[in-house]
Amino acid sequence: MRYTAGYRNTGISFSGAFPPGVKWLLVVNIAVFVLYFFTVQSSFGVFFQPLKLVPRDVLEGFAVWQLVTYLFLHDPFGFGHILFNMLTLWMFGRDLEHTWGTRRFLRYYFLCGIGAGVCVVAANALFGNVDRATIGASGAIYGLLLAFGMLFPDSVVLFSFLFPIKAKYFVMILGVIAFMSSLSSGNSRVSNVAHLGGMVFGFLYLKTALGVRAGKFRLRLANPLRERYKEWKIQRAKKKFEVYLRKQDRDRWVN
Repeated sequence: MRYTAGYRNTGISFSGAFPPGVKWLLVVNIAVFVLYFFTVQSSFGVFFQPLKLVPRDVLEGFAVWQLVTYLFLHDPFGFGHILFNMLTLWMFGRDLEHTWGTRRFLRYYFLCGIGAGVCVVAANALFGNVDRATIGASGAIYGLLLAFGMLFPDSVVLFSFLFPIKAKYFVMILGVIAFMSSLSSGNSRVSNVAHLGGMVFGFLYLKTALGVRAGKFRLRLANPLRERYKEWKIQRAKKKFEVYLRKQDRDRWVN
């Protein structure tokens, strides 16, 4: 997947391509993956076990840190897992961070990731899979894709690097796929519930905080009111100026 950023200047510097939030998420995820890859089959591999998201640990052992730490673990036997997540983080996350700022971007990223983890815990507890571990940042990544589709709906995404499609339709397709897959995932190693959960939490955040925290959405909603307020101020200033001129005229005739 890739997209053409027709909504802004496409000239990208090194710092612009790697804003701090995206950069450090990439660095930490890749560093943890390398460590996990080289230690998973050794005695040091047990260090990573408490970092996985296991519903039983969260529900019975109150291991709430797993709702965050699982985001930084990826399948050490499948490079495609981390490659997809990190490539998507870089391609779509950098524009969200440029739009929102680093703090708001990271807040949204972890909200989607933790929200996806909550959905995973709830779904696995509901269906009796409380010992099944989940790893990966896909929930947060799908939240980023949703935000990109909402903020830049007409940007063109090349699905699978081949088929051009507008971001808003691309996100809709991903949402439908995640929803249908979550209903029939069975013994799949892919946590479709996490994908769907990240998108749901991201959507709720963007809708409920639309006028306060949703970047360009805030400007779109505020512009009509802002323009009316400016127009009212201009009209009021004109009236005051006219009154002032009339007063000056009267004073001049009196003198």
